[in-house]
Amino acid sequence: MASYDSFRAARLIRFVNLILQAVLFLALFIGLNYIALNHTWRFDLSESRRYSLSAETRAYLANLERDVRIYVTIPADGADAELEQARRDIMALLREYTYHAGKVTQHRIDVRSLDIYQSRRDAEELGLDQPNQVVLVTDRHRHVLALGDFYTTRDLQIEGFHGEAALTAAILDVTKAEKQKIYFLTGHDEMRPDDVDRRRGLSGLREELRQRNYDVASLDLTLSRQIPEDAAMVVVASPQKPVRPFEEMLLRDYLTTRAGRLVLMIDPGVAHGLENLALDWGVRIYDNVIYDLDPRSLTETNDTRLWRFLPDPESGITDNFVNGSGLSLIVGPARVVSDDLARSVDEGLRVKKLIATSKEAWGESSYRLRNVLPSYTPEQDLKGELGVMVISERLKPANLPLSVRGGRLAVLGTADLVTNDRINTVGNLNLFLATVRWAIDQDNRLNIPVRPIERFQLALSADELMRLRVGLLLGVPGLVAAMGLFVYWTRRN
Repeated sequence: MASYDSFRAARLIRFVNLILQAVLFLALFIGLNYIALNHTWRFDLSESRRYSLSAETRAYLANLERDVRIYVTIPADGADAELEQARRDIMALLREYTYHAGKVTQHRIDVRSLDIYQSRRDAEELGLDQPNQVVLVTDRHRHVLALGDFYTTRDLQIEGFHGEAALTAAILDVTKAEKQKIYFLTGHDEMRPDDVDRRRGLSGLREELRQRNYDVASLDLTLSRQIPEDAAMVVVASPQKPVRPFEEMLLRDYLTTRAGRLVLMIDPGVAHGLENLALDWGVRIYDNVIYDLDPRSLTETNDTRLWRFLPDPESGITDNFVNGSGLSLIVGPARVVSDDLARSVDEGLRVKKLIATSKEAWGESSYRLRNVLPSYTPEQDLKGELGVMVISERLKPANLPLSVRGGRLAVLGTADLVTNDRINTVGNLNLFLATVRWAIDQDNRLNIPVRPIERFQLALSADELMRLRVGLLLGVPGLVAAMGLFVYWTRRN
């Protein structure tokens, strides 16, 4: 008998065969994982291409200049359906950013989920103190996105998801080399960004701006005698003394010759000395105090609620306030500002009123008289839909058929909306940040369409739900058991 026909040889061959099968299976498993890791393909079969990044975003990712870490502080809370849905929407979108960045650039987009309550130490080291945020961090800059930045709403209901536009804009913001600098004018008892006072301080606004990658500084023109070259914007917040003529001249030159960006927030009852500058830009600042008796315009604490916003697609400042979003502003005393209807025709100047009162409001011009109750006086007081915010923009130099970058001016009839007491109001912060973005050309409204929300809800009564449970738990297994018994019976006979 040949040696390979022996039982010993047969057992050896069978053992070797088993070893080879195991090795081949392991090699197949490792090979498939290697291919899956290095050569992945993803297909988006959803109708609205919900899980696909736009060509614009992919182009930006290809030119990414530095690594970006993204922390999602939305807790996995199954009890809150809206929050859980938001978390799924955002995490699914972030996976697409990570996937595409890994294919087109050497820089990484690293996404991490962090519960600031469960991982308190890590959150403190990273400076994360708020839940339900998405924080983008690079070696230089930082940008915070709230949940409201990802969705569009109508009648207080979520209507669309524009998370890609928000995330792409934020990535562009944190990967920029330099910060943009915003100066706050001082020297006339203005509100200051380093002041923590509840009613007059702007320290809360300063932190909000810093979180969005802006540098904030004070500017005293009596010392510097010029607007700094790195000024992206100048803010004049509630001066309590008139601005000196030479300071006004510097601000006017900054607007006209350097295409400067200026935001004036003028409280009522004070002489500010900027009337002529505003008039040059087609904006009239009135010396009065607004009284609005419409019940919708008053809060429980008798503060003024501003809820009438005029759409302006060119600036986009009021985009988040129109179409029944439900957002409003809460402010204290305010004065009337409006476009100057008596100004000469100037095709190069675009003036637009963005916020107005209700029709029941009037501008009380005799507010300085003591022991006189405020009441509307015909032919003396303004009445109707009075302006509270007006913007003015130089589109091209007068008499020149050229389209070049021009100055931009925003005038508000109150500075109360950005104080430490008010800045936490969602509408107040939203409006000021939108004004800043418009003023310094940081247009976050990229050409990325809003995607509709696709959700399916199964509405069942308690009886229907019970029948469904019985059917799933007993019906299907019972049917399988019956088929098995039938097969058993037929084979037995």
